[in-house]
Amino acid sequence: MIDVAFTSSEQEPRILRRVALGVAVLAVVFALLAALSGLGSRWGLWHFRTGFTLLEWAAYGAIAVALLSLPLLWFTRPGTGRGGFAFALLALIIAAPVFFVPGQWRSTAGDVPPIHDITTDPDDPPEFVEVVPLRADAPNPVEYPGPEVAAQQRQAYPDIRPLVLDLSPDEAFQRALNAVGEMGWELVGVNSEEGRIEATDRTFWFGFRDDVVIRLTPSGSRTIVDVRSKSRVGGSDVGTNAERIRNYLERLTG
Repeated sequence: MIDVAFTSSEQEPRILRRVALGVAVLAVVFALLAALSGLGSRWGLWHFRTGFTLLEWAAYGAIAVALLSLPLLWFTRPGTGRGGFAFALLALIIAAPVFFVPGQWRSTAGDVPPIHDITTDPDDPPEFVEVVPLRADAPNPVEYPGPEVAAQQRQAYPDIRPLVLDLSPDEAFQRALNAVGEMGWELVGVNSEEGRIEATDRTFWFGFRDDVVIRLTPSGSRTIVDVRSKSRVGGSDVGTNAERIRNYLERLTG
């Protein structure tokens, strides 16, 4: 019995180390699945809804990994003489963002209205012209949705308003055009006579294409800048278009 007990006490650190290593490997697998869920959609390997399903399962898997890693951290903590603490800690560190990011998206989606067309002027939104052919197969029509969406936007994003620049129309247009390049957007159309700039942006992970139109209107010695950002797919943009407009206007005034 003494020999058996001794052997068991020797094996315990190895077993815990192997379990912790296995949990860390699972964490890496679910992290890769989460990354590929969006990148696969971006690269056209599968539909974005398939990507969402993969991301959901990756998040569930990451939660399981986190639940497994917590007791392992306790049993293998420094001072116990048991191996595997570093692997358990690594598993938790890798798993945390995999379930946190989708959870944050879900939380944000519940806090914002299910709209995807945001503009600084809901009463007279800038119109897309050269972008129109690019949206021919897009589920979301190019037309502005109307008063109901405008009311939802005003309540959710009261800060999204026209920007007045103390610049002549020519100076303002050039600054607006430069800012488009700085934002990394793909330029679609430029019409200085009409004061219109059109561009397309892609979200980083899933690669969703959102279109932007900028309208510049002379007002005495100043220029009024209006921006509209609209998603091609999806009912809710989870605040993406509003944030894009904010960032663009900040760049204009920065």
